[in-house]
Amino acid sequence: MPSPPRPRLLRNPDFGHLFAATAAGQLGDRIMFLALPLVAVTALGGDEFQVGLLSAMVTTGSLLAGLPAGAWVDRLPKRTVMIGTDLVRALTLATIPIAWWAGLLTMGWLLAAAAVHGALTAVFDAAYVSCLPHLVARDELVDGNSKLSAMRSVTSIGGPAVAGPLAGWTGAPGALLASSLAMTVSGLLAIGIRKRERGPEPADRPPLLRGIGQGLACVLMHPVLRATVLGDACFNLFLAVYQAMLLVLLSRELCLGSAGIGLVLSGMGCGALVGALCAGRLSARFGPGPVIRLAPLVTCPPTALMPMAHPGWTVPVAAVGLAALSLGGVVRLVAQSSVQQALTPVGLLGRMSATTRFLSGCGLALGGMLGAAAGAALGARATMVIGAVGMTLSFVPTAASPLRTMRRTPEGDVPERPVPPAGQTLQPAPSVPAGLRGSDADAAG
Repeated sequence: MPSPPRPRLLRNPDFGHLFAATAAGQLGDRIMFLALPLVAVTALGGDEFQVGLLSAMVTTGSLLAGLPAGAWVDRLPKRTVMIGTDLVRALTLATIPIAWWAGLLTMGWLLAAAAVHGALTAVFDAAYVSCLPHLVARDELVDGNSKLSAMRSVTSIGGPAVAGPLAGWTGAPGALLASSLAMTVSGLLAIGIRKRERGPEPADRPPLLRGIGQGLACVLMHPVLRATVLGDACFNLFLAVYQAMLLVLLSRELCLGSAGIGLVLSGMGCGALVGALCAGRLSARFGPGPVIRLAPLVTCPPTALMPMAHPGWTVPVAAVGLAALSLGGVVRLVAQSSVQQALTPVGLLGRMSATTRFLSGCGLALGGMLGAAAGAALGARATMVIGAVGMTLSFVPTAASPLRTMRRTPEGDVPERPVPPAGQTLQPAPSVPAGLRGSDADAAG
């Protein structure tokens, strides 16, 4: 089958601006995730509980804003939301080094900034995922998502490599200022997107709670969207269980220093990059449905090698299993995002994105707590084995859905479903969506 990349996508100036904005924003995001805890430790002398609370505040802000963000984003042009949230996130981060230099920074300030940043990120993500289908053709979604995922993978590798020396040179607050500048550049690049999306008419904007309900109904009543979000939530829950004990195992039981741990984590980033580069070809060769369904089944079992490793040559072998996990995760997400974007009505893209991210985020939050509890009761190795088994079994929801026969990404414009009158509910999608022309009818029989 022909490879999916298309020259016309590379010549699309609007996609080019989105791609460049993604690079700048993701770089700022990676710097922030390293620098923010460093500010708590080095500038404020925070203890382990305060550093953990800082991470929890980012997640909490994102979850609290998750569902309302989708309903709000669908009321406005996505480009405008992306620009605004990028600039406000940059301003939020800039207050931290300014307050530190003025001698006003406190742990409460830092926690509040983390929560605000998490909430704004939820709004930005809802608009960002909804933006691509407005800029490219339906048959270019896999290619577009692959390129954006490749850029995110590159920044996940290079971001920490930049943030570490930067924090050492300027101090952790100075690194946050660099993160703020990168997000400002991201917002300015997004201004260059010329294609304008017309927002809905005021009469077509449902009340906030009703809009949230429509987003939930869109995802949970559609057989394909429901299967993808259930598989995602299951995968993320057990991924968080696994990751909760990963650093404990690497540092305490495998006796790796900072450099060794960095190499293992960089290997995961390399796996993600390889996955982004081959995601389009795999979807074209096997179909997005089989890729979504089989990726966890093929790439998650090798993660059980890490809890079985011991100091010595088994560690780099087990690290290959972690790279395979990242590779499979990106391949699955590229295919899955393209299918979700193609099947969702235009007017519900923001709510679909926010709903799926909210439910997946709940899996991460719950998995982190379960992982900590299981680690205390069973130890790091047993907890990670449970996580590996659970991630592998996350293919089950998609195996029982129409995805098993979807050989192509659905094509053609998806009409916006009308907003029901007051007092009525959004009707569920049919059991086999009409837009699922990519399904192989013969295989279904």
